[in-house]
Amino acid sequence: MKTGSLLIDKRIGVTSRQEVNFISKKFAIKKAGHIGTLDPFADGLLIVLLGSSTKISPFLEVMDKEYIATLKLGKKTDSGDLTGNIIEEKDIPLLCKEKINEVLKSFLGKQSQVPPMYSALKVNGKELYKYAREGIEIERKRREIEIYSIDLISFNDNEIIFKAHVSKGTYIRTLGEDIAEKLGTVGHLVKLTRSKIGPYSLENAKNSENVNEDDLIPISKMLSYMESITLDEKDAKKALNGMTLKLDSKADLLLIKDISDVIAIYKKQSNGVYSCLRGLR
Repeated sequence: MKTGSLLIDKRIGVTSRQEVNFISKKFAIKKAGHIGTLDPFADGLLIVLLGSSTKISPFLEVMDKEYIATLKLGKKTDSGDLTGNIIEEKDIPLLCKEKINEVLKSFLGKQSQVPPMYSALKVNGKELYKYAREGIEIERKRREIEIYSIDLISFNDNEIIFKAHVSKGTYIRTLGEDIAEKLGTVGHLVKLTRSKIGPYSLENAKNSENVNEDDLIPISKMLSYMESITLDEKDAKKALNGMTLKLDSKADLLLIKDISDVIAIYKKQSNGVYSCLRGLR
């Protein structure tokens, strides 16, 4: 079975799931998933996982992300982007780049954010956007997020283009609306591109129609941020069976290997004792 990860340049107008389905069919493999959903109107980096690589999804989802967004001032939509219906219009005050930069920098650091109704977040097993389409408003809990950097790229014709490096779970559409509010008006996103996920960049991604097996990234490389240990044959057999191991390390998570490939991810318990968190073979 083919296994590995692909860096895909998602196209505008298709869902993340449609990109995965296209690749799944192309590689003739049923087991496939992706990291970080991108809205249909958005493009940019999408990590697609095939075969056993789907098992490492939780360890990639925690990675921070970088986006380039275009915020149109003066009109607010129910979805927070150009695909929604206009629900509010407001005059735009006289703005300069210095004022916009000041407002952008005010968002730096840890904060809480309410997920938008038009999102793939599930409540009672149903995506929020499905409730929104039915005209149902669901109460959402605030989430802790962090904005590591946010920079103004340009400001022309009442459109702000900015780049933001953010933590997992940050909604850029909501951030755009909050920026517009602090500027004394309303706004919505008209373009959104994800440029990075962790150390992986859009520059190294390919269109789903052009990827091939040579582009598959092995699990060991995708999890290279983890400390790894290569076991001898005896302990490798224990790891393959998910047994507890005594290992010489201080890391909380360990990528366990044998002489040929990765075996599992182990988690530290106490006194050098590690238990199997996720089998990878």
